[in-house]
Amino acid sequence: MSTDLSAAHWFKSSHSGPERECVEAAFLLGGLVGVRDSKNKTGPALVFSPGEWDAFATGVREGRFDRM
Repeated sequence: MSTDLSAAHWFKSSHSGPERECVEAAFLLGGLVGVRDSKNKTGPALVFSPGEWDAFATGVREGRFDRM
């Protein structure tokens, strides 16, 4: 499946500084969420379904991805 990202409005966290390596996200049609590397704006992006994004966000809130 291919998703048109040409009109996406990308944003990054307000906690992100201008020199930090981070990701940008975009809310897309149909509830999809795009994620890309903020330092490589023309590079590839991942696109997640609403369920996949909700599962990821829940995992973040619950600390499942915290480094030990």
